[in-house]
Amino acid sequence: MERQLYTARLAASRHLSERTSHLTFQVVEVPRFDFQAGQFISMKALHEGRELTRAYSIASGPRGDNRFDLCLNRVDTGFFSNFLCDLESGSEVKFHGPHGYFVMKQPVRSSIFVATGTGIAPIRAMIEWLFASAERHAGHEFWLIFGNRTEQDIYYADQFQTLAREHQNFHFIPTLSRAGEGWSGARGYVQEHVRALAAGRSDLDAYICGLKEMVILNRDLLIKELGWERRSVLYERFD
Repeated sequence: MERQLYTARLAASRHLSERTSHLTFQVVEVPRFDFQAGQFISMKALHEGRELTRAYSIASGPRGDNRFDLCLNRVDTGFFSNFLCDLESGSEVKFHGPHGYFVMKQPVRSSIFVATGTGIAPIRAMIEWLFASAERHAGHEFWLIFGNRTEQDIYYADQFQTLAREHQNFHFIPTLSRAGEGWSGARGYVQEHVRALAAGRSDLDAYICGLKEMVILNRDLLIKELGWERRSVLYERFD
């Protein structure tokens, strides 16, 4: 069965860092594009006579309209990321979706979110969905452990800091592996902070997204070292 194709029109773009862009698209064919926070779409484009398809996690929660966001890095040797980052406003790209099962479990429990780099994309979507309605997050605690090399790499820091100020049950823990002397926040790798939060707990879920090595380290930490149930640990990795 052939997948239905939609048209995504670029509505806005901005740089998150020298090599990372935040893109907002509108779906041309529908007034409302429905998806679950954490899912991805698959974009299509022609390159040197071949049709290429690349999957990208949606970096925003459902808004009740036809918009969605992407967060992506330029890859030096890659066509698609540069193609998308170089799009001009109003340009259109075909895609199909949404797809994927990296979504929040129901009923929602207190949770740890773990991300590095652009792995923050589906995690940001989940957090936006959670805090768009008080009934979704009330009575639970949520921690976001976001690991990067430098302070400039903490994408969406202002948004997460604002959420933490406005909601006592949201805790933002950016951690840096190459922090400068002026950095007063957490240091080191995400698994160090995951261990401190998760030890002795059996009432939490974990959502992990990033490169393969980080995902495997934290998955094994929670399940093999700390004895969490497998069903409590959801992850998606970017190989």
